[in-house]
Amino acid sequence: MSNIKTKFINDPENITSELLEGYVLAYRDYVKLAGENIVVRVKPKKEGQVAIVTLGGSGHEPALSGFVGRGMLDCSVVGDVFAAPGAQRVFQALQLMKCEAGILLVVLNHSGDVMSANMACQLAERTGIKVKQLLVHDDISAGINAPADNRRGLSGCVPLFKILGAASEEGKSLDELLEIGTRYTNKVATLAVAMRSCTHPQNGAVISDLPEGIMEIGMGQHGEGGGGQKPLVSADDTAVEMVDLLCKQLKPAVGNKVMLIINGVGSTTHMELNIVFRKAYKELEERGFQVVFSRIQEILTVQEQAGFQMIMALPDEDHIDYLDNKPAEAPYWTAFGK
Repeated sequence: MSNIKTKFINDPENITSELLEGYVLAYRDYVKLAGENIVVRVKPKKEGQVAIVTLGGSGHEPALSGFVGRGMLDCSVVGDVFAAPGAQRVFQALQLMKCEAGILLVVLNHSGDVMSANMACQLAERTGIKVKQLLVHDDISAGINAPADNRRGLSGCVPLFKILGAASEEGKSLDELLEIGTRYTNKVATLAVAMRSCTHPQNGAVISDLPEGIMEIGMGQHGEGGGGQKPLVSADDTAVEMVDLLCKQLKPAVGNKVMLIINGVGSTTHMELNIVFRKAYKELEERGFQVVFSRIQEILTVQEQAGFQMIMALPDEDHIDYLDNKPAEAPYWTAFGK
């Protein structure tokens, strides 16, 4: 079944190439295509600065290419809808980004992305490209304290792009960036909730079925099942339950500084996202934590899925500085610095 009658698309097989063409035309001062489905900065970094590269399927716009720009990513390697881009395309991007300072490849923990990244890095190392990987595994739906390898990568990667991009612009080395990023990934947790799943835009297939009046906390990035279905409850009750689960994972102490971001995943209104954020913020305050960095934004969507992702982290002082005080010029994440 085609989505030709429910989405403004042309040939379903051309979705990725056409969306990227439109994107770089709209933001031509910031980004351009440097190969098939490879998005790079128009103005490259200075010599001696580490390149920050990531990869992932399309269909989650603005992620991940929306965060290519000064102070964030240098390159985004794009796969087909909900699909990894493949090792050869990632290798091509690593060749384009080759520099003396090296490349940090940020990989979300999904099997296709991990496989593509591993194979591309093997090819890169054989040709003398200096590259290291950083795996993002912020989804806690596999269970509190589940091994990192069992946890999927979700929208917690986006503030990481800001942290790494700022640190790279500052001149941090590849090893220093890996250490900064690892500290973040060890103290970030994301949980998704959905009340309606998405459809695949190329064929109209429903990823999973959620009956009316039912919600699922723990749904994955592509609409995969997670923590189990239950009756839909209020915004406040949902926010409190998610904050509680995230705190059980992160184990913050009274007085800790917290990052809180509510990410809309497609069809949930900003009205709803603001209401959810309000309760989550107050709940964290009541527990004795200090919210020091926050956003309400669609940073990683899942087509027309209804719901949101709540991202929490216990950032270190350098993370807070990179998030809050350093400039960024990416089409979907602009910061002027302080």
